[in-house]
Amino acid sequence: MIREDAFTLHRPGGFIIRGETYSEVENPRRAVVICHGFKGFAHWGFFPHLARAIASAGMRAITFDFSGSGMGDDRENFVDADAFSRNTFTQELADLDAVVEEARLRQWITSPYGLLGHSRGGGVAILHAAANQEVKVLATWAAISHVLRWTPSDVITWRERGYVDIVNARTGQVMKLGTSLLDDVEANASSTLDIAAAASRIRVPWLILHGDQDETVPRAEAERLHELSRGSSTLRILKADHGFNAKHPFNEVPESLHIAIGETLDFFEQHLG
Repeated sequence: MIREDAFTLHRPGGFIIRGETYSEVENPRRAVVICHGFKGFAHWGFFPHLARAIASAGMRAITFDFSGSGMGDDRENFVDADAFSRNTFTQELADLDAVVEEARLRQWITSPYGLLGHSRGGGVAILHAAANQEVKVLATWAAISHVLRWTPSDVITWRERGYVDIVNARTGQVMKLGTSLLDDVEANASSTLDIAAAASRIRVPWLILHGDQDETVPRAEAERLHELSRGSSTLRILKADHGFNAKHPFNEVPESLHIAIGETLDFFEQHLG
């Protein structure tokens, strides 16, 4: 039986990280930390199913909502508009560091660990892995390869208004994203947030999965990451969209997701043992 243990971390500025660990065996020696993407959350679609699959393979899965995700206590709805508005890449990197530190304190992580990130969370995972020698294995799903994702005209409008509207396609909810993210990217895109440079420094086994029908992050970004990795990565292109054909609420396991999870588990089994 898979055990789920919830945790909450309070971060500077009134931000909150909510998460859980999944494990089937007592005190598993291997752990994988999972990072969701922009407009995502730890309970979205395939994430709980993925975490349980990792736990069933004898590892511990650690999932969490980034503190600027906007998620509330119910872990299903975007209710913290202020946190969402103020979120940045730098904050997400700090959140990931905090989760790993807490996991070490609670002995959920007792040795070098695995890291998995989806979409924007994949970019954060790459940055973290390049800066932390304790990451032993990296897997990225539909990961971004750069943080500058807006046109110059978009930036001008964003600056003039002081925010940009972000629409949740699933619910129709409109969330305002302030200029903190834009400030962060403009200040750090060529330094601490340079995903391409970080990818070139990855020396641990790295699995790159991407869908050939990804409507959000172009397939070319996966190919670029693979090229930059200088031989440390394995690239697999699947017949899938950005979410590997999964939906929310999660009612079935699409074939592409089944393949993605299987290949990811095999990769962790091979390199995290």
